[in-house]
Amino acid sequence: MALWENNVRKVVPYVPGEQPKVKDIIKLNTNENPYGPSKKVLDKAMELERLKLYPDPAATDLVDTIAKYHGLKSNQVFVGVGSDNVLAMAFMTFFNSDKKLLFPDITYSFYDVWAELFGIPYEQIPVDQDFKLRAEDYYVENGGIIFPNPNAPTGIAEPLSFVEDIVKNNQDVIVIVDEAYVDFGGETALPLIDKYDNLLVVRTFSKSRSMAGLRIGYAMGNEKLIKYLNDVKYSYNSYTMNMPSIILGKESILDDEYFKDTVAKVIDTREWFKEEIEKLGFSCPPSAANFLFITHNSLEAKYIFEKAKENKIFVRFFDKPRINNHLRVTIGTREEMEVFLEFLKKLV
Repeated sequence: MALWENNVRKVVPYVPGEQPKVKDIIKLNTNENPYGPSKKVLDKAMELERLKLYPDPAATDLVDTIAKYHGLKSNQVFVGVGSDNVLAMAFMTFFNSDKKLLFPDITYSFYDVWAELFGIPYEQIPVDQDFKLRAEDYYVENGGIIFPNPNAPTGIAEPLSFVEDIVKNNQDVIVIVDEAYVDFGGETALPLIDKYDNLLVVRTFSKSRSMAGLRIGYAMGNEKLIKYLNDVKYSYNSYTMNMPSIILGKESILDDEYFKDTVAKVIDTREWFKEEIEKLGFSCPPSAANFLFITHNSLEAKYIFEKAKENKIFVRFFDKPRINNHLRVTIGTREEMEVFLEFLKKLV
């Protein structure tokens, strides 16, 4: 090993879902919304000449629009390049204690990567046998807490009372609720941000707003939390949000009718598909996300995953303890899910 490698920060990176390069596939592995963005977004004319200029570093138009939509003040909203960027900024900003950061053992697998990258001590709290979080497990001394609600990859959502229980019992640290999937049936923690100054709620445009390719995420909290986040952002990269994302993100928020219509389609398809696969021997927790976390009573998950891939159907398999006999299946269009269902019928 070369001597300079002694000074390299070495981490085990997050592995995203596969992005296949082949055509004519059914892609149910990365939780994208199958319906695409609003027509108002697609039709929005942009002056491409403006791309020679730096974008507004404060992304003011987008921040103001998000704040108005949620009934907040603009200084309660922070935007970034996807919720991953927002969360990474939050890790750098708020989790600097020598005490352990707490998050579930079955959850979004980027949390431990960021903790390792930024040198944050952490502990993964086991979920119960039904993959549910227990609030009392977080009644311990810690350096911060983060969890998704609904959780990933299980899709299980906790009620607002559960979230408040954790926040109320940890008011000396920052609690982050990652609401990437909340629009598909979860209960938001937003009503709590004026009550608790240690709560940060994070959202994304990648799922319910069908804009994964533009990378827009945002956080909501009290003014002090948002200021601290912006201070770190401006110390790291002041121009994190590109101009097309600011312009088209605003248009997406303004077309609320389309947003609610596509979310309703996903929910309807999810419930229909869940009912159909249960007839085939599959089971899964109740989901409040745009995916199902499924297992079969006799067929191994890896076998189903491989056979589906041979048939150009991509789902997500996690080769990890406790969940290596489950598949995470993104909800596609009704037509896509019908094709997948026919495949599963033949396989079973």
